[in-house]
Amino acid sequence: MIRVSSDPHEIDLRLAHAWIVTSYWSANIPWEVFEKACRNSTLFAALDGDRQIGFARAVTDGATFAWLCDVFVSEEARGRGVARRLIEGVIAHQDLQGLRQFVLGTKDAHGLYEKFGFERMGDPGGRFMRILRPASALYGEATP
Repeated sequence: MIRVSSDPHEIDLRLAHAWIVTSYWSANIPWEVFEKACRNSTLFAALDGDRQIGFARAVTDGATFAWLCDVFVSEEARGRGVARRLIEGVIAHQDLQGLRQFVLGTKDAHGLYEKFGFERMGDPGGRFMRILRPASALYGEATP
């Protein structure tokens, strides 16, 4: 059973770093930079039992905006719905509720994110996607 945790004690940052340095978006990122980025983010691990098989992080102000990044599933766990479960966990996290805008960039996983309400921004073939909620839907109608 795959579960998602944001408990720092369950997240192996060294393993996540080993994955991220192989990615197209952060190839060769130094440990110090990755670790600092993680200190300033909400972190998530996809776990199969106690074994970490996925990672993601969200950078947020906690009120209006979040950036989803570094979503990665280990090679041996791909094709098992881990990414879907990981994104479900991120979207459901208590600190990421009620945001006006949730943004991400992807080269090849648009279909996955569209299932969660993300829409492409600008050029249909572009990398950037977002969930945009009108302020009126979150806070009510503006008063003069």
